[in-house]
Amino acid sequence: MTDKRPKLRTRAIPHMVAICIAAAGCVGVAFWARSLIEAEALTDVSLVLSQSGHDWTEVDVDGLQVTLAGIAPDEATRFAALSSAGSVVDASRLIDRMQVAAAAAIRPPDFSIEVLKNDDGISLIGLVPLESSPETIVERVRAMGGGANVADLLESADFAPPPGWEEALSFGIEALDNLPRSKVSITPASVAITAVARTPEDKTNLERQLNREAPAGLDLVLHISAPRPVVAPYTLRFLIDEAGARFDACTANSEEGRNAILAAAAEAGLTGTVDCVLGLGTPSTRWSEAAVAGIRAVQTLGSGTLTISNADVSLVGTQGTPQSEFDDAAADLDAALPPVFSLSAFLPEPPEQQAEGASAPAEFSATLSPEGQLQMRGRLADDQSRASVQNFAAARFGASKVQLATRIDDDVPAGWPNRVLAALDAFRYLHNGTLTVTEKTLRISGKTGRTNAQADMARILSDRLPEGATYSLDVAYSEELDPLAALPTPEECIQMIQAAGNKRKITFEPSSSEIDRDAVATVDAIADILRDCRDTPIEIGGFTDSQGRETMNQQLSQARADAVLNAIMARRVLTSNLRARGYGEDQPIADNDTEAGREANRRIEFRLIDPNEPDEPEIPAEDSAGADEAETTDEAEETTE
Repeated sequence: MTDKRPKLRTRAIPHMVAICIAAAGCVGVAFWARSLIEAEALTDVSLVLSQSGHDWTEVDVDGLQVTLAGIAPDEATRFAALSSAGSVVDASRLIDRMQVAAAAAIRPPDFSIEVLKNDDGISLIGLVPLESSPETIVERVRAMGGGANVADLLESADFAPPPGWEEALSFGIEALDNLPRSKVSITPASVAITAVARTPEDKTNLERQLNREAPAGLDLVLHISAPRPVVAPYTLRFLIDEAGARFDACTANSEEGRNAILAAAAEAGLTGTVDCVLGLGTPSTRWSEAAVAGIRAVQTLGSGTLTISNADVSLVGTQGTPQSEFDDAAADLDAALPPVFSLSAFLPEPPEQQAEGASAPAEFSATLSPEGQLQMRGRLADDQSRASVQNFAAARFGASKVQLATRIDDDVPAGWPNRVLAALDAFRYLHNGTLTVTEKTLRISGKTGRTNAQADMARILSDRLPEGATYSLDVAYSEELDPLAALPTPEECIQMIQAAGNKRKITFEPSSSEIDRDAVATVDAIADILRDCRDTPIEIGGFTDSQGRETMNQQLSQARADAVLNAIMARRVLTSNLRARGYGEDQPIADNDTEAGREANRRIEFRLIDPNEPDEPEIPAEDSAGADEAETTDEAEETTE
């Protein structure tokens, strides 16, 4: 049977194979072209990023899309990397998956305030935390300055106050109250105060007060100066004896002059620390030259005394010094003294043997006891001299403390009354001691609580005794006798007040703010203590038991605290450092369910004030139902803790 199918069908197979082969070739070419484009894009983008310093980027190419990844250090760097990649490929092909590193915490600025205070007002300059409020700071300074004009040049930054800032700020502002002309620099860790005190005593008081009140941990730097005292007469007294080299009085007119004087004294054998006062009133700008020349003269002699009072220079030798050596030293000193200064040189003669039967030499002596009793013995010229000495001593030491046991001797040396009065005038600087006056010598020894007592005594004797007169001073400073150094610390003030209160409680009439008569002695004792604690901030706190309404208890406690404050004020005690505050039934120290506990809770407490706590207590809200009720608690006693 003949096959009649068309031959054309079999011939179509090769054509289909060819078509398939061609299609496969196109796909291969497409894949090859894509790989080539991706490789070129990856190479180009990676190269431009590397050249522009963006090695931190990661580049991934998928067809025409270029993905950038990685962590940029900041937003500007991320944008720069994106711009660099966009310079070699179309920006529409870029996919940005880069991230920016978390921004580091911004360091807060250094907060500080410069406070400048003078007669024209107060200026505030600096940067403060926004939370501290520049307006509030200005108001606090204005209030502390008594309404003074305040120039506000403060700026603020929105950062939390650093540790110590509020304490330092409060202390620096409060310090302005006692500083008439000053600069106060406040930082969180330190307060630096530069000020001018009215007197040297004010300077000492200010330094002690500021050091006591400075918060714990605060670095307090003080540069408080005082006007130089006017020294009259302008005196220097240097001597070398068996006890060594020392100054009885040292005064200089400049720092350079003081250094030169102390250097010359050290070369002559002086040791230890010496207080050489910088004072006004020098008779010559070349004062230090005269002092140095005189000290070297005493050093050359090996012993003796140099006294310079204003422009009068006295060189006194020691008995036994060869006359020729003394004359040479005196001549050299006279030649070295600057103009204006005049020299008086004196070498005591050897003591002569007292003739048999001759009367004893004239002598006057005085003894000052630690209780202030002055006893005087010895010889005076006549009744008029005795009356003068007694009146002078009464004026200096108090009439009730003077005992005079002298006898009249018209054979006393010439100038004897003036010699005795000069000795008594110098003697008043001692707390206790003795003095002896003879024709040839004047000796004073004892203890004092004044740091410059010996120098002041030397000035008086140098001014009132004749040129060439010899005297000796042996004065010891005792800190416990110094009225300033002996002031109690704030903690000691509270301890002494507590001790006084423990002897006898401060009590009040029941439901009254009137202090009991039996408690008056306690108030007197506390007032005496507070006279020495006038720079210590102290709170008088009033407390009650829990009987009665809370509001009434608070009001009663405030009234009683005010009564104690007023009683102290009535005793002529300065109370600017005191604050009365009523706490009511808050802060009990014992159980209010027992009579003993309630009595313990009814009390007055004295404590140091924390400068950071609010000035006023929180007063409890009054119950409207009991607003008109009277206090019902029967408080018989109030105790001082």
